[in-house]
Amino acid sequence: MKILVASDLHGSKGAAEKLVSLDEKQNFDKVFLLGDIGYSGARNIPPVDYSPKELYENLLKIRDKLIVIRGNCDSRVDEFVLKTEFHDSLDFELGGKNFHLHHGDLYLESDFQLEDGSFYLYGHTHVPVVEKTGNHITINPGSMSLPKENNKKTYCIIDLDSNKVQLFDMDDNLLKEIDI
Repeated sequence: MKILVASDLHGSKGAAEKLVSLDEKQNFDKVFLLGDIGYSGARNIPPVDYSPKELYENLLKIRDKLIVIRGNCDSRVDEFVLKTEFHDSLDFELGGKNFHLHHGDLYLESDFQLEDGSFYLYGHTHVPVVEKTGNHITINPGSMSLPKENNKKTYCIIDLDSNKVQLFDMDDNLLKEIDI
C-alpha cells in the first residue's frame, strides 16, 4: 500500500497538478491532505500560481483517494467544491497500521494515544519532519507551495509494502528516507 501525503497547498495550482501527476505515475492507494488546501490565509502571501479554482479542478481527478484534514485556512465551501468531507482530526487503521491525522494548529502530539508502530501526521508549520519518535513515526510533509525556514517545497510518500517513508522536493529529489 502506497500513500501520498501533502499539506499546506494554499491554493497552488501547481501543487495540485503535481499531486495528480504523481498519482498517475504511481497509482497511490490513498492521498492524505493535511489542511490549508485552497486559500493562503491572512498571514501568507499567496503562491505565485495561486488559483483555488484550478487547484480544486485538479484535485477532483483524485477525489476518491483523498482523506482530507481541515486546516486553519479551510472553510465549509472547500468541502462543497471538493465534494469531500474535511475532518478536524482523524484516527483510523489502514494497511494494518494506525494513523492519527490533524492539521497541527489545534492539537498536540500528546493529545493522541500513539501505539507502537503508529503514524502521527500533521501539517501547519510548513516545515518537513520525517522521523521515528519513540514508538511511532512522526510526519509533517512540509508545504508544496509556501515552505518556511529555508526548506524546499516538499511532499511525502509512505510505502507500507517496502516499509519506508520518503520526503521529496517538487523535482522528485529524495531528501530523507526512514525505515518503518
